[in-house]
Amino acid sequence: MLNRIVHGEPTDRPPLVIAHGLFGSGRNWGVIARRLSDQRQVIAVDMRNHGASAWSGRHDYPAMADDLAEVIGAAGGVADVSGHSMGGKAAMMLALRHPDLVRRLVVADIAPVAYAHSQMPMIAAMRAVDLSALARRSDAEEQLAAQGVERALQSFFTQSLDLAERRWRLNLDALEAEMDKIMGFPRTEARWTGPALFLSGGDSDYVRREHRPAIKALFPAARFARIPGAGHWLHADRPREFEGAVRAFLNA
Repeated sequence: MLNRIVHGEPTDRPPLVIAHGLFGSGRNWGVIARRLSDQRQVIAVDMRNHGASAWSGRHDYPAMADDLAEVIGAAGGVADVSGHSMGGKAAMMLALRHPDLVRRLVVADIAPVAYAHSQMPMIAAMRAVDLSALARRSDAEEQLAAQGVERALQSFFTQSLDLAERRWRLNLDALEAEMDKIMGFPRTEARWTGPALFLSGGDSDYVRREHRPAIKALFPAARFARIPGAGHWLHADRPREFEGAVRAFLNA
């Protein structure tokens, strides 16, 4: 089973399961998870090949959806689910493959479509870090900066650095091999008719108006909202606004 970081105690409301994006971890969601746990238990997971979860050569959305289904099964059998980016696609596939496990769905800044860009340069940058020469995280950040990685991503990536073991808590081999699947989305005839909120950053172009027909075809009850002043990492750019939107939707 995926590694889980549990916030709060079970209540009369379904737990909220949070699925992070590519190169992230459940730890990235600590502040928002703790705040939302005042009303319900929140379970932030490490997706496969990330954090403290098991590594696998397979990294596609049906497999990630089944991972999340196992977590929900262990937590009582029904949950609200929020996923960002890669985690958002996994959450969508979960609802499509295991519809009875999901009560409400929040998809953060991603659509069920294939994207043309690739994260391969970021994998190359992490591979190029001389792990044997690291004494502190800032050493890794300096090496990433020398390769042109922007400051915010330097800090984000090094959160997945095990400094004591001098290794990445990311299965870079599997993520590289499966990158086409990560950037894509499987074809499916399934539909999920439950309440779904597609929440996007106002400054992000990941969810465009032309994506709405594809979203509505799979999630006919989908609602759309944007957070002004936020980019793709909307939960980091505007955490209070993100938390407020998620809370209002789950409690509606």
